[in-house]
Amino acid sequence: MEQHRFPTYLSSPFQILWLEADELVFVIIFYVLSLMFGRVFIPFIIIGPWIYASIKKKHPRGFLKHRFYMIGLARLKGYPIYFEKEFQE
Repeated sequence: MEQHRFPTYLSSPFQILWLEADELVFVIIFYVLSLMFGRVFIPFIIIGPWIYASIKKKHPRGFLKHRFYMIGLARLKGYPIYFEKEFQE
C-alpha cells in the first residue's frame, strides 16, 4: 500500500525559518539595498520585516495585494481598475 504524507496545517503559509514568504521579500530587498548603498540599510534587514509583520497582524489576509490594487500597481482578476469612475455590468 502506498503511503502519502498529509500536511498538518493545510492553510499555513510557506515559511523559511520563522519568516513567511512576503516577509522574506522585505529581507531580500533591504539586503540588496545594503549591498548597493552601504551599511545604512543593514538594520532594516531585521526592522523592516518586523514592522511589516506587526502591521500584517492587524489587517485581514491579503491586504497587501489590495493595497497594491488601490495605488494601481496590481490588478485583481475580474475587477475594473481602482480609479474607474463608471462602468457597465
